[in-house]
Amino acid sequence: MESSEFDEVLATVAALVEEVVVPAEDEIESTDAIPERVRRAAADMGLFGYALPEEHGGLGLTMSEEVRLAMVVGRTTPAFRSMFGTNNGIAGQVLVNFGTHEQKQTYLPGLAAGELVASFALTEPDAGSDPSGLRTKAVRDGDDYVISGQKRYITNAPQADLLMVFARTGDVSEGTKGISVFVVDTSLEGVTIGPKDAKMGQRGAHTAEVSLEGVRVGAECLVGGVEGEGFAAAMRSLAKGRLHIGATCVGLAERLTDEALRHSLDQTQGGTRIADFQLVQGMLADCRTEAMAGRALVIEAARAYDDGSDRRIGPSAAKLYCSEMVDRVADRAVQVHGGMGYMQDSKVSRFYRDARLFRLYEGTSEIQRTIIAKQMIRGASTR
Repeated sequence: MESSEFDEVLATVAALVEEVVVPAEDEIESTDAIPERVRRAAADMGLFGYALPEEHGGLGLTMSEEVRLAMVVGRTTPAFRSMFGTNNGIAGQVLVNFGTHEQKQTYLPGLAAGELVASFALTEPDAGSDPSGLRTKAVRDGDDYVISGQKRYITNAPQADLLMVFARTGDVSEGTKGISVFVVDTSLEGVTIGPKDAKMGQRGAHTAEVSLEGVRVGAECLVGGVEGEGFAAAMRSLAKGRLHIGATCVGLAERLTDEALRHSLDQTQGGTRIADFQLVQGMLADCRTEAMAGRALVIEAARAYDDGSDRRIGPSAAKLYCSEMVDRVADRAVQVHGGMGYMQDSKVSRFYRDARLFRLYEGTSEIQRTIIAKQMIRGASTR
């Protein structure tokens, strides 16, 4: 996309966030749902398909463009991003990177238009950050596969039309090599979506358990038409998703910093603005500095992702630093607000709860450290 055209897209999305989504934040929090008017506006703007290929109805953004968009979208409730995040990210990218031509033609246009919602069904009770413990099985039966298993914490599952289900087609001794991925229609017999989970934060963004009991799908639902590609599909989707999460955290950190600054300018103690107190200034300065550092890290990691020079360490480093950074910023923002920041209806209190999830999903901070270190060691060993 031409830079001027992309700048227009960014400006339009920024206006949507500030004029439509931010005013709806209290409604989203109280109803635990995204209003249809907000969903429709996002779909009309192409946000359900910004990272999907143009030939299938998406915007086809590069990683460098995507992270800049995510920083804008991140300035409001994370539920807004989550609404279309799985279509563009971890679920949609499975089809983009590994789907057959027919699978892409069948599903991607609907995902890009927001007519379909896809979920990434990898996590299980005994297989979270380490998918080698995955127990869901897909057994070949003639021209079909029969899938059985349980999935947990599946984002957008209550709204999903499609599930990217990761299942073991090989023996457990094969570890991650025996994992395949299937497109499963949620209307099929044997698919049960549980009630939405009651979470600490991120109201309006729903997760749920998924039960698959003897679900029969045709062989054409095997992504890529090849068994054993599931782990590679998951890791590639997650690497891209981690950069996106890092960018989202930057956007939220910038919003939290603005909220803290605004409060410090409006609030007085003993007739003096608290913004004039040096200890408050120190917290504001740390917030701004860390947000700037996160922005620079994400932009550089996205550049390296686009040119192919680093698709391992950069995404994990960005996700690790930015997800932990936004928690520190949120904590300071609550501190600047004092007692008001602890009230449940406070913006910073809400974002404090929302931000905590970023260190957990799409690979915990501990997993990111492991990935980074292993890549460092591998790189040093090959010199």
